[in-house]
This record gives sequence, structure tokens and C-alpha cells, in this order.
Amino acid sequence: MSKLTSTHHRTAGFTRHLALAIALAGGTAMLAVPGLTGEAHAQKRDKKQEAEAPKPQYSKEFVAAYQPLNTALAAAGTDVASLKPQIEAMVALAKSPDELNASGSLIYNAGSKLSDRVMQLRGMEMMIGSGKLAPADSARYNFVAYQLANALQDYPRSRGFLQKAIDGGFTTETIGKADLEITMAESYFSASEFLAGLDYLDQAIKARKAAGQPVDAQWYRRGITVAYNNKIAPQIYDLVTLWLADFPTIDNWRDGINLTRNLNDYEGPEILDLLRLSRKAGVLKDKQDYLYYVESADPRRLPKEVKDVIDDAYAKNAVSKDDIFVTDSLATATGRIKTDQAELPVLERDANAAAAGVRTVFAAGDAFLSYGQYAKAAGFYEKSLGMAGVDRNVAMTRLGIAQVGVGDYAAAQATFAKVEGNRVPLAKLWSAYAKQLAAGVVMAPPAS
Repeated sequence: MSKLTSTHHRTAGFTRHLALAIALAGGTAMLAVPGLTGEAHAQKRDKKQEAEAPKPQYSKEFVAAYQPLNTALAAAGTDVASLKPQIEAMVALAKSPDELNASGSLIYNAGSKLSDRVMQLRGMEMMIGSGKLAPADSARYNFVAYQLANALQDYPRSRGFLQKAIDGGFTTETIGKADLEITMAESYFSASEFLAGLDYLDQAIKARKAAGQPVDAQWYRRGITVAYNNKIAPQIYDLVTLWLADFPTIDNWRDGINLTRNLNDYEGPEILDLLRLSRKAGVLKDKQDYLYYVESADPRRLPKEVKDVIDDAYAKNAVSKDDIFVTDSLATATGRIKTDQAELPVLERDANAAAAGVRTVFAAGDAFLSYGQYAKAAGFYEKSLGMAGVDRNVAMTRLGIAQVGVGDYAAAQATFAKVEGNRVPLAKLWSAYAKQLAAGVVMAPPAS
């Protein structure tokens, strides 16, 4: 999981960069209000302007309170803090939408001078709530309000502003919609609302895919890292399968399989079926994995499969030929294969008998699966599913594996979808692999 952990640091850095960009977008420049800035209130409006827009509604009392404050704020060296009582008096006079917008602008400007985020946010909220902002300005101001509330660690409030900025189509040359969406997810994560953040991320991913838009690999890695570190299931497995579908690389498949092993207390049978996937997907390479494979398959029970795995390990120099456990296992497997093959026809006959017990039928499925005779294996697993005493989840998993072996990928995906219990995560991985094979996707090589 080292790759996912390191990605967490990269994504965190990305988020800090975006936060900085937001702060710069907010700026500290004085906001101007049409009809109230400088002498603008007294200026004449031409006929076209009069026809296109209604005249701002300001009472004489409000203008009298507003203009001296606005002039004072624009002057150098003003003690802005001392103006707060006058500002509150002005706000008390604000009634019309125009007056609320103007009051918000002035309060925001005063807050900027004082580096007072609470005051700035109050001003932004008044302007946004006035209903007097153009759509583009509304989206931009909601964006700034998000940054201010986020800096105050008022995450629920900040997310409301951010969503309005997204809905309003706010973007810049360096910040796109995707940046805002991952920032929304990060807001949930920052507040330790992991489930809500993962749900938002999942919906954003699906929306982008539905629109035919690409999903950044960092979205997946960030979500998987959060889910992994906080042991959030089953969301992590859904994210992993989506990630592998979009980025089917050797490294990613190895990470996906490894995190599934790490998050589950799997015993030998589950480990065996997971390592079978590792081998099929071409990501089996570590010595310890080969040793687990040999141990879980058992050279006395599945000798041909064990020999094939050991031969593969030797060919890749993953295991030393001096390893006593491996050499003993190979000797046992090699000595058992001839007898095992001679017994296969008898096992097949007994398993096909009408009076065959579930143990015999299931053993036949396991034996033929290990020899790569997938059609026969599938038949016996299907038969076992109609018998009392069968472990349905094991049988379903291995039926799906056999269906992958014969190339019936659609049937395999349908079978894996029926698996329940602790085998669901490995069934999801096998299903993702079947879907990848059905699409003819070639696995990308590992990163150099």
C-alpha cells in the first residue's frame, strides 16, 4: 500500500494548492457597488442604461450613512476597526436588495482591511443573499465565501457555498469543475465525515463517466486511501473496481489485490482464490505470495497447480531453489501428479453419479479447476450448488473462476455478483477482471 500512501501526500499538496488559488481569486481589492461608488450616485444614466436595468433603490438615509464610510475605507491610514459602530448603524438602515448588496460589499471591504475573515464572510453572504449579483458574480462570490468559511473550519457552511459555485459554473484558467469537486470531497474528509466524502466522490465519478468525461486517477487514489486508512467497506471495493476499469495497470491491480488481502482476515481458501487472480492478472511476483500460494493450494491436494506455481516462481527468480519448503513441496507435488491424474477419471465418474455426495462433487470441481479443465470444473460446481451442505459462496466464486477460464465472461460476472459474505471483495475483483477480459483490454505494464 506504499503507492496509495504516497499518493495521499501528493493529493493533500494538490488541495493546498487549490486553496491558495481560491484565496488569490478572492483577493483584497475593494469591491465597488454601481450607483454608490464615489460620485456615481449623482451621475446621470443614459437612456439605454435606464431601459436595460432598473435604477438601484437606495433611501436617502442609507446613502447618507454609506458614502462617508465608503470614502473612509478608501482612504489610506483609516482606523477601520473604529468604524464598526457606524457600519452596524448603516446595516440597520439596509432594507432593499440594493442596500443589502451595498452593505455586504462595504463589510467585505472592511473585513479585508482588517484581515477579519468572519467579517468578510458576513459581507459575502449579504451580497449573495441580496439577489442583485449577476450569475457569474454570484458563482465567483460563492467561491470566495467557500474559501472564507473553509478557513474558519466551518465545513458544512463552506460546502454549501462551494456547491453553489459549482452549480453556477465557476471556473478560472487554472481551476476547473473537477478541481472544485475533489475539493468538495476533501472538505468532508477534513471534517472526518469520511462516508459522506466517499459518497460525494462516488457520485462525482459516476456523473463524469456518464457525461463521457475522464476521471483523474488521483480521485480514485485519494478515495481509496481514505477508505483504506479508515477501513470503510464496501465503498472501498466499489472504488477499486472503478479505478481498475479506468486504469488497468499491473501496479494498480497489484495494489487492488493487496489492499483486499490487508483489509480482510482471509484463511487459506480465500487466499488461494485471491492469489489465483494475482497469477491470472500477471501481478504475482513476491516470494511471500508464492509461498502462500503453495501452502494454500497444498501439493498433496492440488499437485499440478502447485507445480505450475513453483515453476513460475523459479522462472521469475522470485524464489530460490535453495528454499527447503519450496523444494519439498515441489517434490511432493511432482510425485503426486501421476497418481492424481490416474485418479481423475474415477473421481469424474463418482461425481457424476446420481448418488454422489456434495464432498465428492465439490472435490471434482476443485480437481478439474486446478488442471485447467474449466468446463468440467464449472459443471461440477453448478451441480454442487443444488446440493445440501455446499458452501455456496465458495462454490459461486470458483464457478465464476471456471467461467472466466472458458471465456464466458458475462456468465462469470453474473456468478460473481451472487457471492455474499466475506468473499464479496474478492468476487468484485474477479468480476472486474472478467469485465476487462470481455472488453479486450490489455494490461498496462508496471511503472518504470
